Amino acid sequence: MISSKLPKMFYGGDYNPEQWDQATHQEDLRLFKLAGIDMATINVFSWAKNQPDENTYHFEWLDELIDSLYENGVFVCLATSTAAHPAWMATRYPDILRVDADGRKRKFGGRHNSCPNSPTYRKYSERIADKLAERYRQHPAVLVWHVSNEYGGDCYCDHCEQAFRVWLQNKYGSIEELNRVWNTAFWGHTFYNWDEIVLPSNLSEHWGDNKSSFQGISLDYARFNSDSMLECYLLEHNVIKKHIPDAVVTTNLMGFFKQLDYFKWARHMDIVSWDSYPGLNTPYSYTAMAHDLMRGLKDGQPFMLMEQTPSQQNWQPYNSLKRPGVMRLWSYQSVARGADTIMFFQLRRSAGACEKFHGAVIEHAGHEHTRVFREVAQLGKELQQLGDKTLDSLVEARVAILFDWDNWWAVEKSSGPTVALKYVDQVHKYYAALFNRNIQVDMIGTDADFAKYDLVIAPVMYMVKPGVAERLERFVQGGGTFLTTFFSGIVNENDLVTLGGYPGELRKLLGIWVEEIDALLPEQKNRIVVTKEYGSLKGEYECGMLCDLLHSEGAEVLAEYGEDFYQGMPALTRNRFGQGSAWYVATDPDQPFLDSLLRQICEEKGIRPLLEAPAGIEASMRTKNGKQYLFVMNHNAEAQTYDFGDRSARDLLSGTEITGSVTMNGRDVQILELA
Repeated sequence: MISSKLPKMFYGGDYNPEQWDQATHQEDLRLFKLAGIDMATINVFSWAKNQPDENTYHFEWLDELIDSLYENGVFVCLATSTAAHPAWMATRYPDILRVDADGRKRKFGGRHNSCPNSPTYRKYSERIADKLAERYRQHPAVLVWHVSNEYGGDCYCDHCEQAFRVWLQNKYGSIEELNRVWNTAFWGHTFYNWDEIVLPSNLSEHWGDNKSSFQGISLDYARFNSDSMLECYLLEHNVIKKHIPDAVVTTNLMGFFKQLDYFKWARHMDIVSWDSYPGLNTPYSYTAMAHDLMRGLKDGQPFMLMEQTPSQQNWQPYNSLKRPGVMRLWSYQSVARGADTIMFFQLRRSAGACEKFHGAVIEHAGHEHTRVFREVAQLGKELQQLGDKTLDSLVEARVAILFDWDNWWAVEKSSGPTVALKYVDQVHKYYAALFNRNIQVDMIGTDADFAKYDLVIAPVMYMVKPGVAERLERFVQGGGTFLTTFFSGIVNENDLVTLGGYPGELRKLLGIWVEEIDALLPEQKNRIVVTKEYGSLKGEYECGMLCDLLHSEGAEVLAEYGEDFYQGMPALTRNRFGQGSAWYVATDPDQPFLDSLLRQICEEKGIRPLLEAPAGIEASMRTKNGKQYLFVMNHNAEAQTYDFGDRSARDLLSGTEITGSVTMNGRDVQILELA
């Protein structure tokens, strides 16, 4: 737990004083005190400065920097500097350079430019992490270790191809088994030797927007690519642990980042950390869902908000300013959903290159007399005031949404039935229906304990992994409620269709059989006609994209299609199974349908909103030592009023007592310690 390192939330961010002179650094230290900053992430991109050649290392500057920060009350999150290799390394050892999907070898430049299977990269990245850990293993300033930075990308070089073959041999054991799971009898792809296997790229199996002729091959490459970078992380992680067994080691994740299976990565992180960069028009529910996912990666444990911008970004098409109060509001949104730190990228704006217009605590003006600095300093004072009140507190939920990277990869590499199907968008629709009612949600992986929840939702559960169907059956049999959707139960973990009728292994649980799947054009719509009213779910709703044509095998039909040749066929079913029930939504409905459906299911299960409030008022609860902290956040620019009823609470930020009718200013936050 990072709370044992500091009796309050870490507050700070990325700091790159190697870009500045000593006088600027001294001024930064003065400004850090004014802002309440007590944590700096350093050495993220300093590999070239640390190591000018194969055998020379210069850490004296880092010694001085760490000492200087510590003497001024700033602790250190020490990065290993391996996020970008030095130019000399690329020149002398070209195997470190990536090859893209079109077979072109990169030159030195950019950032994520190291081949994860390069012997050179692995050798030198492990070595420098080893030297850093040995040097700073006892320094009191270093509280967290930050391996590399925002792992991502892919490579199609010869080293990766050779490593892929080894990975496949370890996974499948024999070439015969590989041929079976890849279904290589299709198109005469049968392999007789491991060396015949090539990476799936635009030179082989892929075309267009990463579509694949052989989804099984491409799915395994996605897994291999994630594993390859994880191996690089572990090389550095393990040498740090060799010197500092109790070190807090992490690397910064990126929310819904498609290339890496973060559930697998989180097993090897002492604390999950991530970089949150919503745009001006990003739905608040989407950002909340990302925070909940990061919390869910380690079974509900608090996480680090490693990066956010204090004001604007530099890499989006339209880099809007955060409006007054929004930085504070979004910072507390992360805390409300499990963050135990608030950190920024960056503490001082760069003077040149691609991030010179990325926001910072200290802007180009170089002083404290800016709106952004004042807001940062205000938040810093509040965090001092909060102390350790919410540190290590947990978020408790009775509803879970199942999220699976393998499923994401498989759904969107499919060659049908529609290019419009986006896995994360479907997950968000169901999440938003709960978020908008202030119902707490856990984002969980396929190996989670379903029995902890009353309701488990699995949108577009296309892939059913071994044992999951049986575990879901036990969950529902014991009284749980399960809900899944169209295009579910189609394939196994190898992307092979489960024959005998959709939804495959889920057929018994759901009590239905899907005969066909209709893909609608973007301009086409159908209607869902409710035939058995279910609370507020009544009347008609619009649907589109995909429509499963299904038959009940014992499931109760609550709604039917209103149009086309399958008019009258089931669109919504509920199957009583043991003590529980399993729901199937056969199409992509409009949001009001999901709002009404999930509202009624939750009411039936006794799952109540944390707070009844106007639209734009978000509530989230954290619990610690029997005390509850209700975060109330007004995302509206205007004041809003909600009814707190006869409950009473103290707002930890304002010190006021809360009861009855409560009016909040626009973009304001309350942290209510419940009586």
